[in-house]
Amino acid sequence: CDAQTWFSLSTGPSLCRVLSIQSHVVRGYVGNKSASFPLQVLGFEVDSINSVQFSNHTGYSHWKGQVLTADELHVLYEGIKLNNVHHYDYVLTGYTRDTSFLEMVVDIVQELKRANPNLVYVCDPVLGDHGSMYVPQNLYPVYKNKVVPVADIITPNQFEAELLTGKNISTEKDAVEVMDLLHAMGPDTVVITSSDLPSRLGDRFLVSLGSQRHVRPDGSRTTQRVRIEVPKVDAVFVGTGDLFAAMLLAWTHHYPNDLKTACEKTFSVMHHVIQRTISYAHELAGPGRRPSPPQLELRMVQSKADIEDPAIVTEATVIS
Repeated sequence: CDAQTWFSLSTGPSLCRVLSIQSHVVRGYVGNKSASFPLQVLGFEVDSINSVQFSNHTGYSHWKGQVLTADELHVLYEGIKLNNVHHYDYVLTGYTRDTSFLEMVVDIVQELKRANPNLVYVCDPVLGDHGSMYVPQNLYPVYKNKVVPVADIITPNQFEAELLTGKNISTEKDAVEVMDLLHAMGPDTVVITSSDLPSRLGDRFLVSLGSQRHVRPDGSRTTQRVRIEVPKVDAVFVGTGDLFAAMLLAWTHHYPNDLKTACEKTFSVMHHVIQRTISYAHELAGPGRRPSPPQLELRMVQSKADIEDPAIVTEATVIS
């Protein structure tokens, strides 16, 4: 599918199929639960492989469930292949803790790209945040040497971007250099979802940055870079990174050569969902009480209209 033929008055959205390999929870929103519904309301067909099946996310006091192994992932993929229904336009992946599972994902992506050279792989390289890793150390070389080189769109935070490139970010210029290094590793689109850079709007905002490479018809390259000031929220949400990667997939599909607009749409969706969630959570918790993990589950279904057509509340600034 392509953006030009995406909508037709007679047929509606053209078929665009996403293979999403992420976690699943019975209750709440994380992984595939965060990604599937928003993509579906935007017209994408989503085929989900659940890397884990848990009762709820692990921020609760208790959780139970099962973890899919690399061999089990391979079995599921073989079933899709045997029926010859393994043509995909996008692959979307997020958090995993197992190197063999991650390597199997890379094998699947490479095979799907051989079948469809236009396939776009959207990867959230989940490694850690705020200076520390929260996945096993042995995942780092797999992401750096195998995953990022086959990815087309990546959504690291500052820590992950620094880790993957070996370069610290303390200025906007550093961030641009880090995004260029990430481009050189493979992906044409890089969005650093959050950073410690000072916001021009004050300390109630955090800075995100994006960079997108294009090849002109004459073969030369051009790069668009943007800066986004994002309002901070005093709460811990789970599943927002998964929603972000899914929305960036959708809006870069609609605006393939306009990272500014794609980021404005994506960050505005995030703003609306988070504001609706935090308002509802405070209402449930009551005055002066911090909301609990169940109360902070994303208000996804209630945000359907904002997902489909977000009012732009976050503007991106082109920096080069």
